Amino acid sequence: LGRPQGSELGNWALGHWTEEGYDLFENFPDLASALWAAKERKLVPHKFPNHHIPIPEHYLAEDATVAVETRAIMAWMDKNPFVLGANLQGGEKLVSYPFDTARPASETPSAAPRPPDDYEEDNPELEETPDHAIFRWLAISYASAHLTMTETFRGGCHTQDMTNAMGIVQGAKWHPRAGSMNDFSYLHTNCLELSIYLGCDKFPHESELQQEWENNKESLLTFMEQVHRGIKGVVTDQQGDPIANATIVVGGINHNIKTASGGDFWRILNPGEYRVSARAEGYNPSVKTCSVFYDIGATQCNFVLSRSNWKRIREIMAMNGNRPIRRVVPGRPMTPRERMRLRLRL
Repeated sequence: LGRPQGSELGNWALGHWTEEGYDLFENFPDLASALWAAKERKLVPHKFPNHHIPIPEHYLAEDATVAVETRAIMAWMDKNPFVLGANLQGGEKLVSYPFDTARPASETPSAAPRPPDDYEEDNPELEETPDHAIFRWLAISYASAHLTMTETFRGGCHTQDMTNAMGIVQGAKWHPRAGSMNDFSYLHTNCLELSIYLGCDKFPHESELQQEWENNKESLLTFMEQVHRGIKGVVTDQQGDPIANATIVVGGINHNIKTASGGDFWRILNPGEYRVSARAEGYNPSVKTCSVFYDIGATQCNFVLSRSNWKRIREIMAMNGNRPIRRVVPGRPMTPRERMRLRLRL
């Protein structure tokens, strides 16, 4: 619908929605709002996770207003352990990173009071992801290699420049929206995903395509290379068998990832020294220091976990109704009831 009308400002939106009326990019579960609501109730992280948040049941119902394309993308994400992602869009020339959802003002933590001579625009505090610095690095890796994305002295495509002359912006600051693919990918999977807006014209003429390719070619290659920045490794038990769904925790970054079915993991990180731990149900956690360097190439950081007795202890506690197990004092005869309980436990 949109292409025959051309790229005038009043026409590009004609093709923005599907025939059923869905904006596919904003058709994902709004997990960010659910996370902030749980934070307000002090449920995070003990009762509500801050990573791999499950999809709400009502969203998966057959009669839910969810596009078939959206369901397919979510199934694809659950099947493949993606690490880095980008969706390519048009109509602007910048890179946008999460969060895309704006936190309601009533739930935003109060910012520190500003001095009287501070005339900065009074906007509510933006909610940044725990991986804010990493997202900015990924966005800059694309924008800085683009031939024209950082030439913001001309302003934005349709409004003023929102990127502080860098070609990158947090989505909630520029175009707040709930249920974006980027926020869903970050809160439900291991994947760090950004939106790349390739240019002001959504329908460039055929004669302009070669130049558009030249503008973006090096950026695309540079961005893909960033998947090799950080740490990677395998989590196994003492027999060498892989441990799937083990949790990888990076000190100072309150957002964890999970190992894939083969026990392998990848964690994109900025250069620095990190305290990293691997944890899994039924195993003792393992902690080590992993260094990330400026050169491309992820640092190998493997973990071997030993079996824990806690699983057996919990089973015994459950048999006793989760009540403290009474210690048998040597020399004191047991009552018939105590003897029966001991037999049951054994």
